[in-house]
Amino acid sequence: MCGFVGFIDYRKKSSQAVLVKMCDVIQHRGPDAGNYFFEEQSDFQIGLGHRRLSIIDLHSTANQPMFYKDWVIVFNGEIYNFREIRSELIKLGHVFDTNSDTEVILQSFEEWHTKSINKFIGMFAFLLFNRKTQEVFTVRDRPGVKPLHVYKDDGIIMWASEIKSFLQHPMFVKKIDLSAIKTYLQLGHIPTPFSIYKGVSKQFPGTICKYSIIGKQSVAERYWDVTSFYLKDNLDISYEEAKSKTLRILESACNYRLVADVPVGVFLSGGYDSTLVTSIIQTNRTDRIKTFTIGVEDEKINEAKFAREIANRLGTDHTEHYIHESDMLALFEGLPYYYDEPFGDSSAIPTMLVSKIARQSVSVALSADGGDEVFGGYNRYDKLRMLKRFRILKNIPLPYSFLINSVVQDRLKAERIISLLKYPNPITLSRVLNNPYSRDEIDDLFLNNLDDYTQNIDEKIFSIKDDLKSMMAMDYTSYLLDDILVKVDRATMRFSLEGREPLLDHRLIEFAAGLPDSYKINGSQKKYILKDIVHDFVPKEVMERPKMGFAAPIKKWLRKDLVPLLDEYFSENFLHKQGIFNVPALKQMINDFKVEKNNINATKVWYLLVFQIWFQKWMVDEK
Repeated sequence: MCGFVGFIDYRKKSSQAVLVKMCDVIQHRGPDAGNYFFEEQSDFQIGLGHRRLSIIDLHSTANQPMFYKDWVIVFNGEIYNFREIRSELIKLGHVFDTNSDTEVILQSFEEWHTKSINKFIGMFAFLLFNRKTQEVFTVRDRPGVKPLHVYKDDGIIMWASEIKSFLQHPMFVKKIDLSAIKTYLQLGHIPTPFSIYKGVSKQFPGTICKYSIIGKQSVAERYWDVTSFYLKDNLDISYEEAKSKTLRILESACNYRLVADVPVGVFLSGGYDSTLVTSIIQTNRTDRIKTFTIGVEDEKINEAKFAREIANRLGTDHTEHYIHESDMLALFEGLPYYYDEPFGDSSAIPTMLVSKIARQSVSVALSADGGDEVFGGYNRYDKLRMLKRFRILKNIPLPYSFLINSVVQDRLKAERIISLLKYPNPITLSRVLNNPYSRDEIDDLFLNNLDDYTQNIDEKIFSIKDDLKSMMAMDYTSYLLDDILVKVDRATMRFSLEGREPLLDHRLIEFAAGLPDSYKINGSQKKYILKDIVHDFVPKEVMERPKMGFAAPIKKWLRKDLVPLLDEYFSENFLHKQGIFNVPALKQMINDFKVEKNNINATKVWYLLVFQIWFQKWMVDEK
């Protein structure tokens, strides 16, 4: 796990000193080494920089940028099956100087070119420069575990693991995309490919981009797309056979993610997903895997006691750390630096804290994200049953919009019902369940009419006929990608900890996408097959309990500890200087929340406050 930057500067205003600055701001991603490649040619300058967190092959010979024949690479992530690929290359006559997975990527590209990507099992984002062809290749892993950002402007193109690197280059033009703010307030994050800054985009996962330095042209190719697996027919497979094969894939995925030359641990919440990963790893091991959990005093959301019981049953080397609200609040105002963009998921704070605890003992921690997206675990999947009723009503010619607006006083509820009557499909359902604002509310907040990036949906998802599969594909390509994976990457990297995701092994989703719906949701039982596998390790009576989420108590904070920040960042003086929002409308919303009027959702205020703190950090303090 590392961080990298790269640029092609046609105006030749760059230098190695600039390259170093771009890397210095992401030193938390790689504190063990920093190295650089800078070259000036007749028509351009090229720079590649790397910050290394040493995980595989700890020797300095494995530092990056790494060179092989005409190739130069900077790489963030891990290729877990690199040893098998290395052996295959050796049989073809290749000779290796290191024991690193980075060198395997280089020699794979020399041997198989872009087809080599299909061999890789892992999480990765990397940039390859070919000196002979004068081409740059950028590649992002299949689900998008590792980040990759691109900045394009007249005379320069740049790539980076984190956006803050761009701000260190003198040719970066810092200008907010106002439509991205509107989208963020609805989702709590900014979806791929968009960014908070104009000119900055996020490379799609499962994509390889080839950039011709001479021609100044980019060509993108999708080498993997989860939607294509949901479009296939269901597998003709018995439940027991499906369960057995699922377990075999999970065992392979977990074992691959133990490949490291440094200590490895597991985040254990005590829920099904983390218990599954821990069970598979600890079973048949003589040494005790290290597990980590954090607890809170509020018993309504405290899972630490359950994690402790699971750890005792499985025999792990368990660390349990109780935190206080003050611990979480202390991290709050620092979020904009590590997340670069406004990011409203408050569970980022406890994720940072458990990462901090784990980093004291290990350099790698396995996380169990993806279980809900792969096996159907979200409560919103229960709502799919409503679509049948809405489809029936849609065919009855009645003035529903008029009737609903007359009866339902809450604008958001009325809008949701009308939307589902017009477009009764899983995509609409997903939108209305996850958006805290009505269309009028969000438009009223801004001075200008803005685009809505929430409408940017992969058209192939609409081709999926099965409602559950369609909604799960939507979650995998949006919420998982732009919320969950961003949260975990930045939280772990904040403390130079490598996070690994066994449930996001592409072989697992490729298989699970073809399983019958009843294997995932059986009656009222979500994640049916996954839970059944867990029960073979830990008794059902120990596991079955109401699902708990773990996020910061934002409503309580906004009414107490964060009131001074509300007063500061929503003052008329601050808002007028920003020149973004409709001040009377925004002030009315904040005041209504303060006096508990009109049932203003705390999430709306939280998203707004997070944006204001981001704005202060990057648009005011960093001027």
